[in-house]
Amino acid sequence: MNPDDPTAADTDMRLVGPAADGEDQAVEAALRPRSLGEFVGQERVREQLDLVLRAALARGATADHVLLSGAPGLGKTTLSMIIAAEMNAPIRITSGPAIQHAGDLAAILSSLQEGEVLFLDEIHRMSRPAEEMLYMAMEDFRVDVIVGKGPGATAIPLELPPFTLVGATTRAGLLPPPLRDRFGFTAHMEFYDPAELKRVVHRSASLLDVEIDTEGAAEIAGRSRGTPRIANRLLRRVRDYAQVKADGRIDREVAAAALAVYEVDGRGLDRLDRAVLGALLRLFGGGPVGLSTLAVAVGEERETVEEVAEPFLVREGLLARTPRGRIATPAAWTHLGLVPPQQGPGAGGQQGLFGA
Repeated sequence: MNPDDPTAADTDMRLVGPAADGEDQAVEAALRPRSLGEFVGQERVREQLDLVLRAALARGATADHVLLSGAPGLGKTTLSMIIAAEMNAPIRITSGPAIQHAGDLAAILSSLQEGEVLFLDEIHRMSRPAEEMLYMAMEDFRVDVIVGKGPGATAIPLELPPFTLVGATTRAGLLPPPLRDRFGFTAHMEFYDPAELKRVVHRSASLLDVEIDTEGAAEIAGRSRGTPRIANRLLRRVRDYAQVKADGRIDREVAAAALAVYEVDGRGLDRLDRAVLGALLRLFGGGPVGLSTLAVAVGEERETVEEVAEPFLVREGLLARTPRGRIATPAAWTHLGLVPPQQGPGAGGQQGLFGA
């Protein structure tokens, strides 16, 4: 989490937010699969990655550098640990924001063992000098360490043992092409479908010693926004409810009642999401309305609405961004149980876009 990001606290406080807090990280460590065979979902990525790793093992070589992109909570860190486990190699974990100088990166690279996996999370946030040093390290397994300053400065080449870099990013478009091109294998992590998330919930419930039936798992999966991290978080909250309000067993009714307490509806929308949609529909007739005006109506910062609430609403087809402003789709009216106005400030914009 970036402490300077004004939306960071809002994201972390949300039950359906994709960021991981301390509790999530501790639980995820216990729930993480240890091999590609245990990993649920991302079928195409798993198949391709399995070929890359098995071929490297057969050659007795280190695996190609791997770039994993996708939204938070989809398993990038888990896959990096699996890569190390499959290659029988140790893993070193750091992040882009932690590497502010080229010397920071040089210290990490020079201490790597042969074949070790270096996991670099949020690689797009690494400093430019360190990024340029990484080019040579990835391609030639060598870095130049500058000793001295000014005209007397000397570059001392430092040979590195072969290693595998696994980079993870939530914003692949921010990676410069020279860095992106040095990865031998790139993969984009997709959001999970409900059937895959149901398998995740069942597996996590088994590891947490929670009794849950198929319908209860399906109820949690359907509200998890396509993200395993959120599914596991909702499972823990439903488990708490079941222990206090029920007999400890989770079925559909118990899961629905628990998530109603936490204000997570059947499509995974929480209080903030419904507040944005409700203001857009009730106050502005479905739009179009400017982002700043919508944020004032909701009582939130502009950045919170744009970066925290909107991405999921757009992905669900409930809200659309247009040059004239934000507008609600017909599905938004249906979801909140409201009837679109025949005339009003939003009628013309919706007619032009949806033909209704």
